[in-house]
Amino acid sequence: MNKQGTILIIDDDEDILLTLSMLLKPHYKSVFTESNPYHLPRLLRQYEPDVVLLDMNFSKGRSDGSEGLSWLRKIKEISPEKQVIMITAYSDVATAVEALKSGAADFIEKPWRNEKLLATINAGFALARSHQQLAQAQTVQSELSHALDRPFSEVIGRSEGMQRLLKTVEKVAATDANVLILGENGAGKEVIARAVHRCSQRAEAVFVPVDMGAIPETLFESELFGHKKGAFTGAVADRAGRFQLAQGGTLFLDEIGNMSPAAQAKLLQALQTLQVTPVGSDRSLQIDTRIICATNQPLRDMIAQGRFREDLLYRINTVELHIPPLRERGEDIDLLTDHFLALYARKYRKKVLRILPETRQLLRRYAWPGNVRELQHTLERAVILCDEETISPSDFQFPQPGSGPAAATLNLDDNEKRLITEALEKYRGNISKAAQALGLTRAALYRRMEKHQIEHTE
Repeated sequence: MNKQGTILIIDDDEDILLTLSMLLKPHYKSVFTESNPYHLPRLLRQYEPDVVLLDMNFSKGRSDGSEGLSWLRKIKEISPEKQVIMITAYSDVATAVEALKSGAADFIEKPWRNEKLLATINAGFALARSHQQLAQAQTVQSELSHALDRPFSEVIGRSEGMQRLLKTVEKVAATDANVLILGENGAGKEVIARAVHRCSQRAEAVFVPVDMGAIPETLFESELFGHKKGAFTGAVADRAGRFQLAQGGTLFLDEIGNMSPAAQAKLLQALQTLQVTPVGSDRSLQIDTRIICATNQPLRDMIAQGRFREDLLYRINTVELHIPPLRERGEDIDLLTDHFLALYARKYRKKVLRILPETRQLLRRYAWPGNVRELQHTLERAVILCDEETISPSDFQFPQPGSGPAAATLNLDDNEKRLITEALEKYRGNISKAAQALGLTRAALYRRMEKHQIEHTE
């Protein structure tokens, strides 16, 4: 019998605690008892019970049920969704009805019939589980809706390098093997990760992307593993972590090379045990999640320098996928150009745009140090600024060879700084819009602005 559920019993009568404990232990995974209701707040955090059985009276000589009602309200204040069943004497039924109005799930009368008591608790447990599943489903739906709204999810490429990559994607997607995607900034690592997910047996479940470079060290465990209400300042409610949100689906950890050694150790532990423990909880949660990681950093060099754990690399790279940079697959530029032009023509309500042959030659000759992301933003800007139905070379502003240190440079830092500056200028300092255009979170954009010493003048 696979027992589930945690029951907490609060009653000042030790005989009742013993009787209920013996009755319920064969049916539930954990049964805890307490005679002092003042320990309730601590016990709720410590045991995270699905159902609380709460007596109506505790002080000697009290029989009006006001104590039970007061503690019921306290429980609801701490955890509004908690299922509370009141324990009452027959003469207190009127007070028990008042308890129902105050949020109690049900009540049981002393003396009780065991069958009736078990049925009442089972109903409370089922309701608790349904609330938990609904809350998680709503969060997952939000993540899924966000994921579906993300543009450019399809892989575009007919070059030899991309065709080899896609054949490997097709093979690895059919398994549950962990995947490490390597490639330069803007090469399309998340696009490939989504392709692996869409071709896998988990395709109907959620795909949850996480920018590891944007998570502050102090919030790493909360973001990945979740937290309980009151676990730290600002934790005003229970929150599911990214591992929980991706349950049954795929968790994409981007910029994995930016993790601190402490965070790497915590992630490795989760991947080894297939369990996570929310911050402020003593209960570990089993995880069933496929892991796809990505980075533009040389992890093996970082291992030699002591900056990345070798055992973590072995855990995440059952299969490695290398995305060729755009400059090595020039024949894909025409395909991507047509795709982005059509997309932005619709977005900005432009007429069907025609691109001149000399414009295509210009786009093919450029080195595209920012890869597909740079091409995407360059074409978006051209669509916005063009006055005619034809995209011509004059709609682009590429640095000319020898015109300065940024001219057709392949230095990633230089180009990252240039793209950020251009995005901020285009959106007049609006961080949210600039971050969205660059494919970053606000936090990630702020980090890069600080790195390049770019001032913010919104």
